[in-house]
This record gives sequence, C-alpha cells and structure tokens, in this order.
Amino acid sequence: MTVHMLKLSVGTSSIEDLREWQDGRVAERKAAGLDPRPRHVTRMWPRRADELLAGGSIYWVIQGWISVRQVIEGFEEVRREDGIRRCAIVLSRELVPVVPRPRAAFQGWRYLKPEDAPEDARAYAAGFAEESETFLPEDLARALDGLGVVRG
Repeated sequence: MTVHMLKLSVGTSSIEDLREWQDGRVAERKAAGLDPRPRHVTRMWPRRADELLAGGSIYWVIQGWISVRQVIEGFEEVRREDGIRRCAIVLSRELVPVVPRPRAAFQGWRYLKPEDAPEDARAYAAGFAEESETFLPEDLARALDGLGVVRG
C-alpha cells in the first residue's frame, strides 16, 4: 500500500523558491562528491517508511497551499555535529506542480492517503479541452483566495 507525506516548506514563497533552494543544496552535494539528489532532514524516522517507498511523494505546503510534490526515493540516517540520529528523506529532482489546495499550518509531517492527495496540475489541465481551460494558476488561485473570492 502506498501513502504520501504532507510537509510545510518553511521559508519558501513559491515553487520556484523551493526549486532554487534545492538546486543550491544539490550543487553543494555535487561539489563535495556526494549523491546530489535533494534531501529533507527531519528528526523522526517515518514509521510508515515502506508505504512511502511504495510510490509515495512528499507534498509541499507553500504559504498555506499544497502546491507541489516530489517522489520519495529513499531514507538515509544522518548524524550532525550534535550526534543526534536524524532521517534524510531522499527526493526525486523533479518538482511536480499539483492543483493548489489550501492547508492550515501544522508541525512535523502528516501522512496523506492517495485518495486525499491533490491531482497533478498537468493531469488536471489535460482533462479540459484547450478552449475551456478552467485550471487556475498557483499565483492567481492564491490571490483570489486572499481576496475571499475563491477557497480551493
């Protein structure tokens, strides 16, 4: 069975911000001769790691919106200067935009059932004829939500 992870992307304001931040870390790892795939380091090891590795993704919440996902490719143990064991979630390089969905802030991560995960934006948009496209771009959906016009 597959399960996904929902996580806040703290400090980023857009998918592009997340991409730029990850690109910087990837370049550092590559220069050091390490596996360049992006990682997210967290204190806790997921109890449902096997389900996450069975095709799961991490869905990033950016400024209150589930905005993008990355396939989870693995987990690695990390020990920093303090000696505490942490979990590095190894991610695919590809950032896949999803149909934006509002999400309140929370701490840590949450598991997300596949049936509760937002659709990939490309798959959603492909369901409409070109002349009747109704998918709202991320920035427009956020702006309308901020005005109280639309709530995803």
